[in-house]
This record gives sequence, C-alpha cells and structure tokens, in this order.
Amino acid sequence: MTRETLLMPTLIAASVLAILSACFLGSTALPADRLLAALFGGAEAGDRLVVWQIRLPRAIAAYIVGAALGISGAALQGLLRNPLAEPGVLGVSASASLMATFALYYGIASITPWAVPIAAIIGALTATGLITVAALRTQSVVTLILIGVGLSSFAGAAMSLLMNLAPNPFSLSDMINWMLGSVANRSFDEITLAAPFILAGGATLFATRRGLSALTLGEEAAAGIGLNLRRQQIFTVVGAGLATGGAVALAGAIGFVGIVAPHIIRPFVGHDPARSLVPSALFSGLILVVADIFVRLMPTSAELKLGVVAALIGAPAFVWIAMQRRTGND
Repeated sequence: MTRETLLMPTLIAASVLAILSACFLGSTALPADRLLAALFGGAEAGDRLVVWQIRLPRAIAAYIVGAALGISGAALQGLLRNPLAEPGVLGVSASASLMATFALYYGIASITPWAVPIAAIIGALTATGLITVAALRTQSVVTLILIGVGLSSFAGAAMSLLMNLAPNPFSLSDMINWMLGSVANRSFDEITLAAPFILAGGATLFATRRGLSALTLGEEAAAGIGLNLRRQQIFTVVGAGLATGGAVALAGAIGFVGIVAPHIIRPFVGHDPARSLVPSALFSGLILVVADIFVRLMPTSAELKLGVVAALIGAPAFVWIAMQRRTGND
C-alpha cells in the first residue's frame, strides 16, 4: 500500500484517538471504564457532566477549528501557489477578530453570549465580501494578496486602538483573551452556531478542488484548459472566508496551523492541492486537539491559551518552511 492510501485511515484513527484522549485526560484522569460509561450514558452524573459538558465539547471545538483552518490554508496555498499562504493572508481572520473585539469593547457581549461569535462571523463575511468584489474586478492573485495585507493591517491597527482605549481592565482582559485564542469552556451550542459556516466553507472549497489542481500549471495554462480563473478565485475566497469566520467565532485568533498542516501533508499526496484538502483538515484538527491536551496538562498557575501554544509550535515551522522555499527545496 502506498503512503497516500494509508494517509486517510491513519489520520482518521489518530483523530478519534486524540478526541478520546482529550476526554480521558485532564486535571483528574477518568479510568477507561468510567469514560466509556460516561460516553454511553451509564456513568454517574458527575462523570457525564465532565465528559459531555466540558471535555468532549472542548475537544470537538478544537478539532473543527483546526479542520477549518487546515482546509482553508491548503486551498489558499493552492490558489496562490505559495506554501506560506494561510487563512489570515486575505484579512479574514483579522477582520473577524476585529468585530469580536468591537463587541467586547462596547459591552455587547454582556447582552447575550452569542454576541461575540456572531460579531466574528459578521466580520469574516464582510472581509470575504470585500475580497470577492476585488476578485470580480481583477484576475491578479498578487492584487488579492495586497488587499488582504491591507485589510489585516487595518484590522490589527483598529484592534490595537480599541485595546488602547479600553474603558476598564475587565474589557481589556476579555479582548486580550479573545486575541490569544482558546476553546476552553466551549459548549455544543457554540459549536452548533459556528459549524454551519465551517461546513459551508469546507464544502465550497471541496467542490472547487479540481481547479486548484489545474492552477499548478500556472494561470495561463489553467485558463487554456478551460478553468474559469475568476470563478475559482471567488469560490476559494468565499469558502476560506466562511470556514475561517466560523473558526474565529468559536476559538478566537489561532494562527500558523493553516500553514504547517498543508505543508506536511503535500508530499504524501504528490503535491496536488486538490488531494491535500481533506487530509490537511484532518491533520490540522489533530494538531489542535493534541495542542489543547498539552495546554490542559501543563502545570502552570494559569492555563495557557491555545493560540499561544499554536504560535509557539507554528512560528518555528513557518520559519523553516520559508527557509526551504528560499533555498528552492519546497
């Protein structure tokens, strides 16, 4: 059997094992018999509460956030033909974070617990709309990147301004916590809110995957074999925007996973962007679940944020990927 044939079953099995491990491990480990009983409704109320209300939702949230970022990163790397591309490259992540910060700054979050995730989704959809309009007006990938950089820079400056003008330390703390990224205390209700956007984005990217394979030949050659470049750009941007917006709504700002996972997966699928989408999603979800287990087991006085751990792992990997690209080994 080839490496590609084994890849999907291995990732699926590892993902299931990681999610079960996340339910098993914590400040107090559950024995295997109690964990299985809690999962299937035969345990004490306390065990069921720990598994179904705390650990399982957190693990699933980490997994689907990672999957959203992984498939978006793989699609954008295929569209832009750049292994350093990721969901933040189009400004969607930053715009979603800005709107979430806006909701925290003006106290809208105190009205309803849905305010912050809904605001994040609105921010992501707004940025996606702007990028889509840009894609309609130009076929230049470079122009899309420049617009994305501009959006990210503006959103970052606006977030810094809001934090600088925070009316009290509590609002500032909430904004900082959101920017650091976390899936702690997430519930199935919050997952249900974000999941439709992530699923819609992932389905859009998967439906247009063949165009990503054509783009490996170059824009002119892809157009020559019948690819509608503008349509491919629009659907890829919209799909990545929806998936990323749902991820930010659920977990806040988490970076680098969308770069690293597709880069590791590509050699297993012959460097074909279309075949890398689903494995990248699975592997990225696996990375975030494992990272979140690490976060919960770290013996620190205050729990580390998932976004911080992801950055500590991902930033060196990003530098390595960039160095490989510079030396022509990518």
